Amino acid sequence: MHIVIIDDHPLVRQGLSAILSMEDDIIMVGEASSSTEGINLVCEKQPDVAIVDLRLGDSCGLETIRSCKEKTPGCKYIILTSSADRDDFCKAEEIGADGYILKEAFPEEIISAVRLVHRGRKYFDPIMVENYMYNKKHDPFGELTSRERDVLEALGEGLRNREIAMKLYITEFTVKKHVSQILAKLELCDRTQAALWARDRRSTL
Repeated sequence: MHIVIIDDHPLVRQGLSAILSMEDDIIMVGEASSSTEGINLVCEKQPDVAIVDLRLGDSCGLETIRSCKEKTPGCKYIILTSSADRDDFCKAEEIGADGYILKEAFPEEIISAVRLVHRGRKYFDPIMVENYMYNKKHDPFGELTSRERDVLEALGEGLRNREIAMKLYITEFTVKKHVSQILAKLELCDRTQAALWARDRRSTL
């Protein structure tokens, strides 16, 4: 299997290359230190797997992967990062990353992940999966019904009850009922807090 590494830290690239090159079934075909170099490298080498840092200086590794996918759909992509942020993990999933590994992972974990991804499976760092599932279980947003989410989104747009009722084709009484349920489930004091909450979470509504 042919591998490329895209990371702006020389020590990380060298360390990864040394680890992976020791495996008989892995061939390192190139390294890049920036998004532009990485895209050109992937297009030129057509690797089986690309290991990409989440943050490439002023660029984002996710955008690098997005660009590469358009040009080389046959390549698999693994994010290797120090970020255990849930939003970063979710964004990586959204763009179709095949793996997400923290840089604190042991060498054998990285090798195993590369092989799994090459065979067409996904690999997500166990720490990230655990954090994701914990947050999902303890996220009150998950308790809202689809209609309550529609009302919450409308609150975030600054609409009044009458305007929400007209937009969603429901009565004002029903809107008030939904607003009360939203405030209770999200443990908010008033509709202003709900509107601010909705604006902060706009991408997930």
